[in-house]
Amino acid sequence: MRVAVAVGISLFGATLVLAQSENSSARKGVDQRHDYAELSKAPEKARARSNPLEEDSEAVAAGWKLFERYCAECHGDAGRGGKKAPSLSAPEVQEATPGTLFWLLTNGVVRRGMPVWSKLPEAQRWQLVKYLHTLKMDAPKAEPASITETK
Repeated sequence: MRVAVAVGISLFGATLVLAQSENSSARKGVDQRHDYAELSKAPEKARARSNPLEEDSEAVAAGWKLFERYCAECHGDAGRGGKKAPSLSAPEVQEATPGTLFWLLTNGVVRRGMPVWSKLPEAQRWQLVKYLHTLKMDAPKAEPASITETK
């Protein structure tokens, strides 16, 4: 009887550990991939907007200062992402229209921890958009040299 109870407890413990491991892996997958789906939620009218500061030579520098002040804590100093927020050099962000990024800044992603920036003056939000588009896109992972040399 003791053996049966010990085996039952062991099996229950192993099942519990396995379930926690699977839940942890699932959460990590969500956290690591970061959900860029919010970008696709921008209405067509918002996506079609162009940046009125596109030709402003000072907009990038101003956007960088705003980024350092408001965004770098979560997205990292170079916008490459951090524990709290995704990379802004990801293709999903870099290929997004200025209007889409402006819409996202304005509305935030509160359920994921990104604040609503609608109280930030419109010109400053456009400066941020201009700066964001200067971040270099994450490069695809290259094959190791040994593989490319043998091709």
